[in-house]
Amino acid sequence: MDSTVTKRWLLARLYEPEQTIVDCRFTLAQPEAGRESYEKEHIPGAVYLDLKLDLSGPEGEHGGRHPLPDPEVLAARLAKLGIGNDSRIVAYDDENGMNAARLWWLLRYLGHEQVFILEGGFSAWKADNYPVTDHQPVRVPSTFVANVQPQMLAGVDEVRLISEKTLRAGTNAGTGDSSSPSALPIVIDSRANDRYRGMNETLDPVGGHIPGAVNYFWKDTQNADGSFKSAAELAEHFARLDKDREIIVYCGSGVTACPNVLALERAGFKNVRLYAGSWSDWISYEENPVATGDE
Repeated sequence: MDSTVTKRWLLARLYEPEQTIVDCRFTLAQPEAGRESYEKEHIPGAVYLDLKLDLSGPEGEHGGRHPLPDPEVLAARLAKLGIGNDSRIVAYDDENGMNAARLWWLLRYLGHEQVFILEGGFSAWKADNYPVTDHQPVRVPSTFVANVQPQMLAGVDEVRLISEKTLRAGTNAGTGDSSSPSALPIVIDSRANDRYRGMNETLDPVGGHIPGAVNYFWKDTQNADGSFKSAAELAEHFARLDKDREIIVYCGSGVTACPNVLALERAGFKNVRLYAGSWSDWISYEENPVATGDE
């Protein structure tokens, strides 16, 4: 089954006991707005997870603006909401799927495959006059045992080494030229092009990108209604990338990279990892180089 589900699919299974719907709405500029929106109205049966409080760990010197939560802490939070290892989870938000994709990625990182994203999010659900409620469900706690998948992650040291080797080899990672001596992984920056080029950085203290990274804006993987493009459309979108190469994806803080991870997998890429700390972690190391402009 694909990693996304339609509104009609969810409506037909709205009250199935093995399913948990998770509202992931969150606005960076207004951290309380997501929960307030949930308390006002949400899809029936949905519980709420907060990007900052639940789907991220505490900030430190390194790790970026949204560090990964401790796996055991997240597992305990999921269990408290009645989510177990056999649960099917459907996540939604109102931010083009970026927060729902964060939960999608985190659950898979914890070894849980039965997780999906609702196409179009809450606004599309409501616009079609599907049911909403302000009732918050009472959930019976469950047991969730984390089975962490470390191979899904790339760390700053590895990304730094790839960047250095890419520059030394004089290779443009975006060409998909796997004939280069080391067939280096391709590093993808998921932010808008102006932020990638260092021209309009409003969230982090330093603008630019990781040297050698190529830019694929995460929103370009979606249709106008917020649904993800088809596998064929995404394969065309990423056509310049070599499917035999490993892909490492980052963004500003490890959130909007997740929709790109999903899109790459839908397009047929088999070896895609997340640099979770992303740009905000990269620039926390003074020795890390910064590139501006286009690669």
